[in-house]
Amino acid sequence: MPHTSEIILCTCPDNATAEKIAYQLLENNLAACINIVPGITSIYKWQGKIESAQEHLLLIKSNEADYPKLETQIKALHPYELPEIITISIANGLSEYLNWINSCHSLK
Repeated sequence: MPHTSEIILCTCPDNATAEKIAYQLLENNLAACINIVPGITSIYKWQGKIESAQEHLLLIKSNEADYPKLETQIKALHPYELPEIITISIANGLSEYLNWINSCHSLK
């Protein structure tokens, strides 16, 4: 049975952190492609206060089979006390692209 492709969202405090996480995930075959979107503004509630930060967003293309290892890897590398790690299942997409994502996973 084919694995479900996912996009994992993860915000990072700077480009160096974003690149470090991206390269590590790719080197460990936990993702097929990672986009780094710089210069986003995040406004959020943290410990009862409204905070604002400039961040970089990772758009990580992977699959559900690799999610547990991917989450562990991000948590080990991420400087935040509580990093954003959210998955969005991909319901549809170009089948060749989705097959490519799944061909890159760690459980080959």
